Amino acid sequence: MVDGKTIATYVTDIAALLFLLGILNTGTILNNRRKRPFTYAIALTIVIIFAEAGTILAAGGGSVVRTINIICNILGFALTPLIPLVLLYIVEAPAHRTPKWLLLPTVINVVAVVLSPFYRLVFHIDAQNQYFRGDYFFIFVLVYIINLFYLILGTLHLGKKYNYPISRKIVALSLFTIVGTSVQLVYPWVYSSWHCVTVALFLYFLLLAEFDSSFDTLTGLYNRAAFNKAAKRMVNAKGFSVIVLDINDFKTINDTYGHEYGDVVIKAVAEIIREAFSQCGTCYRVGGDEFYIICNTTNPNKLEDLLKKMTSAIIVRREVDSRLPMVSYGFSIYRGGETPDIRQKFEEADHQMYSFKKRYKDSVAGDDVI
Repeated sequence: MVDGKTIATYVTDIAALLFLLGILNTGTILNNRRKRPFTYAIALTIVIIFAEAGTILAAGGGSVVRTINIICNILGFALTPLIPLVLLYIVEAPAHRTPKWLLLPTVINVVAVVLSPFYRLVFHIDAQNQYFRGDYFFIFVLVYIINLFYLILGTLHLGKKYNYPISRKIVALSLFTIVGTSVQLVYPWVYSSWHCVTVALFLYFLLLAEFDSSFDTLTGLYNRAAFNKAAKRMVNAKGFSVIVLDINDFKTINDTYGHEYGDVVIKAVAEIIREAFSQCGTCYRVGGDEFYIICNTTNPNKLEDLLKKMTSAIIVRREVDSRLPMVSYGFSIYRGGETPDIRQKFEEADHQMYSFKKRYKDSVAGDDVI
């Protein structure tokens, strides 16, 4: 007998996934390079839902529809472990391709699933069209857990690479997915796994959309909205330093060489800033030619060394393109103790930066070299 509530849930899940697919392909909030693999994840989930619905419908049809039941089980068990890997590719796609060796456990599972109708490995459908778990059902469970583990590690690596507070969110989402899909492993007659995966895909979309919307599209640095969020969290910081940077004579650069070259300058400076500070701080582009850096060091000597490293890198670039301008900067340090006045710290850094800029202009007027 077909469970009408279960089928209705599947129909609802498929409709929700199609809606998510529409949002994905018409919206601009998610990085474009994530859209294709996310589409694959949605399509895979829909196919697997259809396959599981097929097993439910075929199970009540006797031996006549046994072949359909077998095919649907093959599709479900073979494709399910691919979902975490596709999500991992969504995470890793902007940086590099997912290593091929990650597919090895999945390939082993596919082989075991395809051979199951003959050797009772992952599942078995008897002559009366009755379903049983195979003698090596653990292969499917183990591969799914391995791939989910890969996904967790990949997402945590993304957060660490960009110094983004994503760890707790992805761990919570992963636990939700693990618990939700485990219910059906323990109680096979409770068809909750794909309802859980559907919800997880929505939550994953929201998580990655929040992540992608935190970046400046021109430079790849964090944007002002991300900085505002970070500034609120800094109230509880034990110690930090802030750096304010501004490109010298940027208006003149735009007026002389055009806005297209101005964008080239901003991208070049942003790349240099990222290379100099990515190991000890988070970099933001908060305005046209204005950048902020929040560092985890309170050592002024280390800050000076990093700023000199940045300046030296600009000078090297100027040997190739003499039009590239220099950068003025200032910094302020909070060593901990009382609750920090974030605005005051940035005002101190900003004041120091404008003093630097004035000295720069005076030196240029006097034909000095910086």
